[in-house]
Amino acid sequence: MSFRTEPPYTHGSLPKTAVVLVNLGTPDAPTTSAVRRYLKQFLSDPRVVEIPRAIWWFILHLIILPFRSGQSAKKYASIWSNEGSPLKVHTEKQARLLKGYLGDRGHKVKVVYAMRYGQPALPDVLRELKADGCERILILPAYPQYSGTTTASIFDAVFSHYAQERNVPELRFVKHYHDHDAYIRALCKSVQAHWDMAGRPDKLVMSFHGVPKRTLTLGDPYHCECHKTARLLAHELELTSDQYMVTFQSRFGKAEWLQPYTAPTLKKLAQEGIGRVDVICPGFTSDCLETLEEIAMEARHDFMSAGGKDFNYIACLNEDDAWIKAMAEITELHLVGWPTIVSPAQHEEQVHEAQVSLDEAQRLGAQQ
Repeated sequence: MSFRTEPPYTHGSLPKTAVVLVNLGTPDAPTTSAVRRYLKQFLSDPRVVEIPRAIWWFILHLIILPFRSGQSAKKYASIWSNEGSPLKVHTEKQARLLKGYLGDRGHKVKVVYAMRYGQPALPDVLRELKADGCERILILPAYPQYSGTTTASIFDAVFSHYAQERNVPELRFVKHYHDHDAYIRALCKSVQAHWDMAGRPDKLVMSFHGVPKRTLTLGDPYHCECHKTARLLAHELELTSDQYMVTFQSRFGKAEWLQPYTAPTLKKLAQEGIGRVDVICPGFTSDCLETLEEIAMEARHDFMSAGGKDFNYIACLNEDDAWIKAMAEITELHLVGWPTIVSPAQHEEQVHEAQVSLDEAQRLGAQQ
């Protein structure tokens, strides 16, 4: 097996620590060709679709990509901003703000963002970090609830990348934070701020991204973690069990997915006389196609068409200050033991040791 060529090693350089915020990804543009490239990469991941590869290849290339790409492109166009894809814009801003918060708390770390599918590609970002001298890397998925279809796919990509590296950095991974106090508080603050302006709804619907039901029976903890997030948020908001409910959206294909499904549930609520619903998507930390188009547009239409009177979508956490602080707390928890906080005296000692290393390397070089 051959390994990638390592970047030139510079004696006397101080090792760096990096945090990589990784989100799912997005097309480069709201066009059929860009969406097709994105869907091909996304839906080719065996973590995402657990169907025998040969069968799935024909379904993907002969049915899904030719017909779904154009339809999806129109949906992306409906939510695209002047800055670009909302998911990418929010993720980039979150990484920048997280770096600022960690810096204010005394941490000397590099914070960047990457996408599992699309750009900036995770392997490219990891190569850039190595070239920059980062020897300690923390992977922070943008998914609060763990799933083999999302979080594990990020881990796969990291392991696959470093399987081809000779000099592997020290690695840490954040598996989940679905029940982290700061995350729950940030969600609560977001909901409460909306209610302070618009009043409370008849029902709060917490819509999470769906996954096939078989993943639950095979041991994926996602379903349980979604419900725990919902229970904790409801408790923080002082809601009774009849004032909120959990649903799952974005069903794909004919197989049974986690239920209840969001769209049919909203229609049923309207038909039962529920006048106002507020919908929040706690599993998404950045607004994206699934929240801005599927929920704020399509789900709203479904509810109102079925007789509902008032529909409110509560935006994702995005760059909310409480969420950035929560991200900083979650990150700090996983940085423990790494020398990211260095006093002036410690820094001076490190610089001295680095200079000694450089001098020794130069002396040995002169002798050869």
